[in-house]
Amino acid sequence: MTFDLHQFDQFVLIGSVVTLAAILAVRLSSRAGLPSLLIYLLMGVVLGESVIGIDFEDAELAHALGFGALAIILAEGGLTTSWREARPAMRLGLSLATVGIAVSVAVVAIGSHYLLGLPWELAVLLGAVCSPTDAAAVFSVLRVVPLPKRLIGSLEAESGLNDAPTVVLVTLISTGAVADQGVLGMFAIIVFELVVGVAFGLGAGFGGAWLMRRVALPSSGLYPLAVLCLAFLSYGASVAVHASGFAAIYVAALVLGNADLPHRGTTRSFAEGIAWLAQIGLFVMLGLLLSPARIDLDVVVLAVTAGLILTFVARPVSVLVSSVVQPMPWREVTFLSWAGLRGAVPIVLTTIPLAEGVDDAEKLFDIVFVIVIVYTLLTGPTLPLVARVLGVDRKSEPRDLDLEAAPLERVQADLLQITITPLSHLHGVEVGELRLPKGASVSLVIRAGETLVPERRTVLKHGDDLLVVTPRKLRERTEERLRQVSARGRLGQWLDE
Repeated sequence: MTFDLHQFDQFVLIGSVVTLAAILAVRLSSRAGLPSLLIYLLMGVVLGESVIGIDFEDAELAHALGFGALAIILAEGGLTTSWREARPAMRLGLSLATVGIAVSVAVVAIGSHYLLGLPWELAVLLGAVCSPTDAAAVFSVLRVVPLPKRLIGSLEAESGLNDAPTVVLVTLISTGAVADQGVLGMFAIIVFELVVGVAFGLGAGFGGAWLMRRVALPSSGLYPLAVLCLAFLSYGASVAVHASGFAAIYVAALVLGNADLPHRGTTRSFAEGIAWLAQIGLFVMLGLLLSPARIDLDVVVLAVTAGLILTFVARPVSVLVSSVVQPMPWREVTFLSWAGLRGAVPIVLTTIPLAEGVDDAEKLFDIVFVIVIVYTLLTGPTLPLVARVLGVDRKSEPRDLDLEAAPLERVQADLLQITITPLSHLHGVEVGELRLPKGASVSLVIRAGETLVPERRTVLKHGDDLLVVTPRKLRERTEERLRQVSARGRLGQWLDE
């Protein structure tokens, strides 16, 4: 293969234009309440052979690039997940990612075989690739839906952990290993890959955190690169011993993201930017891989029917069975059932049977593509309404208090910026009446463009911006106290009790 500089220049031009358009589309998708993946997939279809004419049919390359992008997305998810918030819901999240996946695969496979007439292999593959939820799709929508921490933690843990078992299952089916190993052998392989992958992730996470606290790198920009390299080290090491790289990289990133490391804010921002780039490239590539001419009425009917089974039968049953380990009110269980958004993961998983040459793999890809589009359009925009109807939106957290945070790494503290909006009951409260935790303090008040160093008797007013410095270990208590006063006034603590 010869290097063609002209082709490279064209690639840079097209790639930069598409990426910039995709970045600008994030604003449009967030305002519409839709996951941005739909716009990115559409971009790929437009760029493909049916419209602009870019021909891309390399399933093996799509498989490799897709797995790389998923690894980056999982690493970012682990780095930005708060263990303190996710820990209470981890049992349910782990149950959804294992037991829930098994139940969902079984229900979809049985329904697809007996109702749609699909062969058993194709029916099981359809259930396996469609069962996992997608972190990028879920949280692009949940950003606009205020929910209790246990619901956010459950969805976050599920979407971060359920990729690993499904990748193993789809690979075993596509390569024909199920027939050789049997059901018990397949179960043993899945358990081995998950356990060893988690072990590698824990080792890389804790070992990497110990190392990063003891090295003094010459530039702050090197720390994000080092952290991501540690996460990918766990991925590579796990894959080398035939364990789950996805489990390893998510666990390693989760440990590193919650460790007391230098420049944590910079690391998370860098990882978020890289993850966005990976999502854009992944979705556009998957759109390129689609041939719209193959999608006929038969494919649409199969996809819509299979999606009905997945959305209204398999997902609710899997959530109900999984919630046995951590019972929740029926309203929250119902919301979890509706919030099982699919995104890039199901489409990427279909590249495994495509690359392995499984019979009807192209048909499976087309069916899954239609399922993702149709049911993301159905469930995504309706999540805020469903949350309100079920009464699970977080009404107890005041929305009249704008709060942002920035890390002060050298002193192990955080700087909180609070805007007192017109509905906030902080208006009229004296600084001393806030009764913030000992060690936290209001360091500056900005009023009408003027800065003011507050005293205990300084009265807060609507429109004020406060800068509050709090030790990191007291940040949660400080934020909770500010929200109490904002919602209920100076007596908020006692009224809440």
